[in-house]
Amino acid sequence: MLSISNQPRTVWVTAFAAVIAFMGIGLVDPILLSIAESLNASPTEVTLLFTSYLGVQVVAMLLTGALTARFGAKRTLLGGLVLIVVATLACALADSITQLVALRAVWGMGNALFIATALSVIVGAATGGQQSAILLYEAALGIGIATGPLLGAVLGEISWRGPFAGTAVLMGVALVLSAVKLPADAHQERPKVRLLDPLRALRHKGLLLTSIGSALYTAAFFTVLAWAPFVLLFSATGVGLVFFGWGLAVAVSGVFLAPRLAARLGERRATVVAVLGFAVLLAAMVIDSKPVVVVAVMLSGIGSGLLNTLFTGTAMSVSDAPRPTASAGYNFLRWMGGALAAALVGHVAEWFGSPHAPFAVGAVLCVLAAGTLALGGLRRRDPHTVPATAVAVGEEF
Repeated sequence: MLSISNQPRTVWVTAFAAVIAFMGIGLVDPILLSIAESLNASPTEVTLLFTSYLGVQVVAMLLTGALTARFGAKRTLLGGLVLIVVATLACALADSITQLVALRAVWGMGNALFIATALSVIVGAATGGQQSAILLYEAALGIGIATGPLLGAVLGEISWRGPFAGTAVLMGVALVLSAVKLPADAHQERPKVRLLDPLRALRHKGLLLTSIGSALYTAAFFTVLAWAPFVLLFSATGVGLVFFGWGLAVAVSGVFLAPRLAARLGERRATVVAVLGFAVLLAAMVIDSKPVVVVAVMLSGIGSGLLNTLFTGTAMSVSDAPRPTASAGYNFLRWMGGALAAALVGHVAEWFGSPHAPFAVGAVLCVLAAGTLALGGLRRRDPHTVPATAVAVGEEF
């Protein structure tokens, strides 16, 4: 069981910063329509806020390992937090969609640097063992994902600039606490990490197929995140409440349901089942009914929580590559899927002449993801082996 009361301050400071960092995933959802209206931007231009954020993370996945090995976890983490503070504050002052897209790219780089090191800091400092530490990290992730849309809704009702300013203040507090409370990096010989090691890890067939499957699913995931507000056309509060429910479902299913499903079916088989269920929910979003779309979006949070965790567990257990290297290669392809989806989702709606068309494409991508996983084999894990999901649950973002 996770020990809450006995965790040292290093863990709590890092977990608090993680909550704020993960808010950025859904923060802009409630204000997408406001940004489009205020800056005279099209839906396709606004969804580039996700593309630039994720696109930089794709590249950053190849850099973070080498940077951490050279500069240490604390300095890498603080560097990421500084970039986030600067980017979010500048976003609140931006006066064009081009500036916002560029600043979201800086935000994405900062987030990548932070996320790459936060888990290792928590694992190294927490009491109760690695699994307890990672579950605490996962809880922070879930809280951030759930509260991001809510914060965006509350502050977005005042102005679309409000959520960015609020995040800058909160992340500034996290930066100060981290600088003061986290212990200095130990002076020791750190293993050298070559820039292309993550790509070399993808030579393993199982890891490559898992990563491709995850990229296809992540494209569908960000189709829901980036496009649903333009289908629902709700106020900032309405969109925020929908995605708050979605975020709660992500948190609960990722922490509590995914490990149980992996233990029962095996990680890969459980992932296939979950991604097909996600495809069904995306297919339901094609129906031209706002109540149906609302329910399907919120329920899709269950699928997202399962798949974020299960895909990572599968990726971490399928090859013999060191976990940081395998994780970097896996996340490189995964975020590429999300970045491409965010860039193309508006165009897909235009090409097919329907605002619901992106959801249909997303459903097809999920079916393809299931087929890709099947190519990698559906072997059950040894029932006496602890699922990798239990020890890799925090690495998905």
